[in-house]
Amino acid sequence: MGRYSRLHEIRRMDPARDYAEILRLISQYEFPWDYRQGVSVAFLRDYGVPRISLLLDRTQEFERAGQKRYDDTVLIGYEMAADGFDSERGRAAARHLNRIHGKYRIPNDDFRYVLATTVVGPKRWIDRFGWRPLCTQEVQALVEAGRRTGAMMGIEGVPDTYEGFERLLDSYEERMFAYDPANRRVANATFRVIASWYPRPLRPLVARFALGLLDEPLLAALGFRPQPPLVRASASAALRLRARCVRRLPARPRRFPARPQPRSYPFGWRLDDLGPHWARNRPVEPLPDETEGHAGSATRQRAVAPDSGGRTPAPGCRRPARNS
Repeated sequence: MGRYSRLHEIRRMDPARDYAEILRLISQYEFPWDYRQGVSVAFLRDYGVPRISLLLDRTQEFERAGQKRYDDTVLIGYEMAADGFDSERGRAAARHLNRIHGKYRIPNDDFRYVLATTVVGPKRWIDRFGWRPLCTQEVQALVEAGRRTGAMMGIEGVPDTYEGFERLLDSYEERMFAYDPANRRVANATFRVIASWYPRPLRPLVARFALGLLDEPLLAALGFRPQPPLVRASASAALRLRARCVRRLPARPRRFPARPQPRSYPFGWRLDDLGPHWARNRPVEPLPDETEGHAGSATRQRAVAPDSGGRTPAPGCRRPARNS
């Protein structure tokens, strides 16, 4: 398979219909590492909003079990998309995610922003550091995946274009980014998790490298000083060098998709393993499109919601409560 063969394949696809398959090709074949980095930076942006970081800090999940919290976030997203968002596996994961969020009163604006980071974050990272920029069909697939996730979570006012997601993200950050000690505590806990993946002598360099890739408004909101110009330039140059090297590698064979390798679950997991333990005792409610006219389907799917199907890398159930 040639390096650009999948790009030609994707350009022949219809993102309105094939968005889940295009997302799978992006995240498992074309840009597996870059997609994960884009999502990781996207979640760091959430910590720049005190209203979000105060809730995360209050749960103490990052402090007590940071690696599990990171793995669960990745795996829930993977589960929702692995077999398609409307598959039994994807819908069970969506019900489980809603079950976790249902404990908290989270404003709709916050849900929309976090959703926007998962669309805009990967695109911005890949366009900046990937071995090629995303094509039009790939960008639209990210949008469609974001819209479907929003519908399954009952989020209102989800944009229908990439430009809409980008405007939503930028305007929200302009209004809501502000420093709070909770921002820094949650960010520090996350950086400790990331640094722990590397040998101890390299961890300070890894932290500087990561900070060197973040923009100044986010750094200010997290309570970190901008890194020296040499550090920022070196971090960017290293990633661009990596992109040039990856561009010269052969395409990933179809039989070797990149899948999550969570440190918290070396022997596999079930859907109920993901998220805090208390979530298992909360009721699993139907998705927004499973009510009334879809009652039979909802009953059938509710019975299987706790199990994702098992021992392979595997995100919800109760519709998020919101402030009025």
